[in-house]
Amino acid sequence: MEIFGIPSQALFGQLLIGLINGSFYALLSLGLAVIFGLLNIINFTHGAQYMMGAFCAWLLMQKLGLGYWWSLAIVPVVVGATGVVIERFMLSRLYQLDHLYGLLLTFGLALIVQGLFRNEYGSSGQPYQIPESLQGGQNLGFMFLPNYRAWVVVASGVVCFGTWFVIERTKLGAYLRAATENPKLVQAFGVDVPRMITLTYGFGVGLAALAGVMAAPIYQVSPQMGADLIIVVFAVVVIGGMGSISGAIVTGFGLGLIEGLTKVFYPEASNTVIFIIMAIVLLLKPAGLFGTQK
Repeated sequence: MEIFGIPSQALFGQLLIGLINGSFYALLSLGLAVIFGLLNIINFTHGAQYMMGAFCAWLLMQKLGLGYWWSLAIVPVVVGATGVVIERFMLSRLYQLDHLYGLLLTFGLALIVQGLFRNEYGSSGQPYQIPESLQGGQNLGFMFLPNYRAWVVVASGVVCFGTWFVIERTKLGAYLRAATENPKLVQAFGVDVPRMITLTYGFGVGLAALAGVMAAPIYQVSPQMGADLIIVVFAVVVIGGMGSISGAIVTGFGLGLIEGLTKVFYPEASNTVIFIIMAIVLLLKPAGLFGTQK
């Protein structure tokens, strides 16, 4: 069976790859949007923290024999805790300065983290096995759907929706949004705004680590895996709108699918299509598709 002259298995296979990539784009850009929305800091360490999540899962398997499911529970908390330390002892000192200082600090931290892991484990990738419960796949007739990849798409969607719901539809989310506009007023209501900011940064970092754990069985675990992805994720965030939660989610999944379709119909442009879209969006709507100009 062919669709637009393309074998259906090839078309749907590329769409699946695009949806998987979109799942990671959405999770990572969501973490960036959460951090930027509250702290107004462009967190360049995000790619390194994604890599740390994958490496922590690999180390838990190699050193302690703890499998994938344990890693999903432990790693986001551990890596998120390192984010809390970074925010408390480094980023918190820069809030009164120009935003450029926060960007430079996080960029420097990213280089340090990547360098440390590269010196310790080398540049070659480390394999991470798919958990037994998610091995195999389903024959849908028009394509073969691996169970693990289906799990990644569903789990990413659930985490993204849950984060959006908490921030946009709950009292806690209302406090978070209010703290970005008027922190002194929110603090007058008895809310510990500095602690809220610290935990929010830790949560955003935890999302990056969670994405890293989920990526480990699909991509090889290597020190460069975050650096290869973070530029694309920043483009996704810019297109969706800096600080926009819904923009990060919708744009992440949507651009993953567009990238997959481009690989089918015009493979030469598949590596640049997201940046082409970013340039067009910046020209027509500088605040992003879902952003608001401040």
